[in-house]
Amino acid sequence: MQQGSVDRASLTPVKSRGSVRTRVPLVAMLSADAISMAGNAAALVAIPWFVLQTTGSASKTGITAAAAIVPVIISGLVGGPYVDRLGYRRASIVADLASFAAVAAIPLLHATVGLAFWQLVLLVFLGALLDAPGVTARASMLPEVAEPAGWSLERVSGAAAAVSRAARLAGAPIAGVLIAFVGPTNVLWIDAATFLFSAAAIAVGVPPRASARPVREEGARASYVSEIKEGFAFLYERRALFVLTIVVTVTNMLDAVAIVALPVYAIRVYGTAWSLGLMIGVAAAGAVLGALAYSAVGERLSRRRVFAWGFAGATIWYPIAAMFPPLGVMLAARGVSGLAAGPINPVIDTVFLERVPDGMRGRVFGVGNAAAWIAMPLGVLVAGPAIETLGLRATLLATGALYAVVAALTIWAPSLADLDRPADVGAPSSDPVIPDEY
Repeated sequence: MQQGSVDRASLTPVKSRGSVRTRVPLVAMLSADAISMAGNAAALVAIPWFVLQTTGSASKTGITAAAAIVPVIISGLVGGPYVDRLGYRRASIVADLASFAAVAAIPLLHATVGLAFWQLVLLVFLGALLDAPGVTARASMLPEVAEPAGWSLERVSGAAAAVSRAARLAGAPIAGVLIAFVGPTNVLWIDAATFLFSAAAIAVGVPPRASARPVREEGARASYVSEIKEGFAFLYERRALFVLTIVVTVTNMLDAVAIVALPVYAIRVYGTAWSLGLMIGVAAAGAVLGALAYSAVGERLSRRRVFAWGFAGATIWYPIAAMFPPLGVMLAARGVSGLAAGPINPVIDTVFLERVPDGMRGRVFGVGNAAAWIAMPLGVLVAGPAIETLGLRATLLATGALYAVVAALTIWAPSLADLDRPADVGAPSSDPVIPDEY
């Protein structure tokens, strides 16, 4: 074993004696996630284009975009108990079917009785609100679909992250091409169909749990509010998980600054729209490769080192961008940063999957996802005034410096010292009910 690596054989899912090894549930879950994520990315292109085409209003387009972001935060905070109570498999299927209905209603109403703008906003809101629990449910299923395949948590987390990033990377340009050929209304029908595919893949490919493992006496289910509080309490009491959540929240806010800064950068420095696409695409491709690399060798590496140096590598492009280099240099910096950042999410997912008990993942993952999303609007709001006041170069340098501070803290934070130690899942103060299905 290489120096700095960790033996976590006891933490790796092992095929039960006498069970049949199969990758069907794993392939089904990853396929469902890929199609659903690609559909979400396509919707981010198709719906704004549909609004612009039907209303001609940029303001209404912005309102519609906001309606797709806010419910993700809400459902993350309050949707966790729903996922845990309904069961991961069933929650994923129900969420996809509900999202199908919400998205399909947009072109259906438009083509029949007509679609008022408030109805469009409501449907977009409901689609995003119902989709987020499905994402949480599929993430919660990873240990159970990995076990019959003989995959470790590191391997399945890396693969899931790579599939998700690749699907999002492909979804937007595919939607753009389809809009040009078949129009935004037909693209929305295709987007709706992706949710049906996702639901069918889970329903057919992932079997229900053979037996339940209840840890709370029948009739002792806590109230909905109490279960939400349990998720917050569990996350807060496990310091490593809490610090990971804080780190992701802060860096997502900084990433949101970059979301605003990059279009300005493309216009002012290179003067072309396609340079923006290249800068985003190269970083995303690097992240896919980084996640795949972690899936292949992550079991032999120190999680803490991968996590800390991943954040350090993610900061590389900021100071380089501040020098306004030729496009080739900028693309190289973005690619290296994306490659370094690729393993970050798989490390986080592995630690959470390992340490959050079955039957409670919906609540804890939901809180973590909400925290990750809630800081992004703040970053977007800060970015514009910062660029106008400080200038583009100073904003990039300041953002990169803050990112570097976070990376340094991840290296030295005492709370992250046990990322490589065997997990002690334990039981929460009020044990959850284990549902009949994933």
